[in-house]
Amino acid sequence: MTGKPHLGRLAVSLAIWWMLIAFVLWIVGQAADQSASLVQCAASSAFLVAIGEAGDWLRRRWKAHRPTRRP
Repeated sequence: MTGKPHLGRLAVSLAIWWMLIAFVLWIVGQAADQSASLVQCAASSAFLVAIGEAGDWLRRRWKAHRPTRRP
């Protein structure tokens, strides 16, 4: 069961990933002389984090429901 401490850790983890990816996108954009605002990078970062979390959720569901192989 998902408790409040687990949800708090998850929220903090997602926020840190979101900010880190947004900052990296912004820095890469500045280095490539294709500057985007930090707000645009944050929106792209939120999309990337959401896709990553959905993929992780699907992977865990697939692994949980797949029958174990026995030799």
